[in-house]
Amino acid sequence: MPDTKPKDWIASRGIDEVECLVPDMAGVPRGKILPAQKFLKGMHNGTLRIPEELFILTVTGRYWTDATTTNDASIDIRLIPQMDTLRPVPWHDNPTAEVICDTAYADGAVVDIAPRAVLKRVLAEYGKRNLAPVIAPELEFYLVKRNLDPDYPLEPAVGRTGRQEASGQAYGIDAANDFDDVVEDIYDWCEAQGVDIDTISHESGPAQLEINFNHGDPLDLADQVFLFKRTVRQAALKHGIYATFMAKPHQDEPGSAMHIHQSVLDRETGKNIFVTARGRFSARFLHFIGGLQRYMGAAMPFYAPNVNSYRRLVPHSDAPTTTHWGVDNRTAPLRAPISAPQNTRIENRVPGADANPYLAIAASLACGLLGMKERIRPSDPIEGSAYRYVHTLPLTMEEALGKLHYARPLKQLLGERFVETHAGVKEAEMEQWRRVISSWEREHLLLNV
Repeated sequence: MPDTKPKDWIASRGIDEVECLVPDMAGVPRGKILPAQKFLKGMHNGTLRIPEELFILTVTGRYWTDATTTNDASIDIRLIPQMDTLRPVPWHDNPTAEVICDTAYADGAVVDIAPRAVLKRVLAEYGKRNLAPVIAPELEFYLVKRNLDPDYPLEPAVGRTGRQEASGQAYGIDAANDFDDVVEDIYDWCEAQGVDIDTISHESGPAQLEINFNHGDPLDLADQVFLFKRTVRQAALKHGIYATFMAKPHQDEPGSAMHIHQSVLDRETGKNIFVTARGRFSARFLHFIGGLQRYMGAAMPFYAPNVNSYRRLVPHSDAPTTTHWGVDNRTAPLRAPISAPQNTRIENRVPGADANPYLAIAASLACGLLGMKERIRPSDPIEGSAYRYVHTLPLTMEEALGKLHYARPLKQLLGERFVETHAGVKEAEMEQWRRVISSWEREHLLLNV
């Protein structure tokens, strides 16, 4: 983050180009690349612009053609660089900077369908109540061989040993060290960008890693996850492999999640409202969990935003299938880790690694806030495996969007115009997906039916 004026910061580093980044509905970085001087000029005279229809792009790069929430004339909107996010881009040969941009209409009104604006909207609701949420994400991903044929299954990447992992080596130190070259670049590039990552571990799948972030402000953490995913992909490409944040890239292996640890502080005292003076769970903590439970089905389009996302949510695969909660229970979707009282928090284990971090965090915090506002009582905490209970999470995107449609309090909190736009984009993606004939259909139906 720059500690000087942007002009001085850019000049001192000899920056040639600036990448103006805007996260779209899928969390894909969109935007513009400008010569540094043109960026500085545009920043001051308000001429940095981009079409509003950026926010109706599907993950395939096509548009929601029947959009009802954006301007028919495809108006331009203003890019507003958030200078506290100005960072160097460490993987480019020429000196390049990146900056995350908010967006506004010509009259100065916020573009309320922008994912970053949605998270800001939810945080403002906490601010009205003199509350400050704190989060800490954990993000899983796979390293895979380059794959140039989408019909061909992905294969685990090969590390320094020259051998593929035959199966996952959960928490394996040597297995994680096999990809030291990639991981060292990730750490170095994150440090250069001010992305505050913490520990790394090997997860249950072959060449599957997890990196934890230090806790902090939700908007700052969403920005960091947004930049982190881009950084990991670039580090993998440098070493001739791919990094994927697909929720379920391998048929018979665990999926990848983005677990979100959440607590809430009183702004005046700085104390965690989730715990009483005697170190017990507070009523507001239980109400927060109640909100996460009641609105979980409706929030699924933000936790599991792609058709592939629902392949991850199956029993006995390190992924949740119900709405239960438990103390230090990793089979439950909502886990209260054992911790010192001041660190009392709830871990939402439902979001996939493929989720847009701004929207997954916004949805989770919105559900918790509704729980506190409506004083929703949670179910009793479970003991033992949550997989013995009936699968209650939506099984498909269609089912999840249906639940969101009827969850008026959640829609109002996130912004009804945004929810309508997001749903339209997801429906357009499903329409495109339904046209695809899969390899399974060719394998089992071609000569048998």
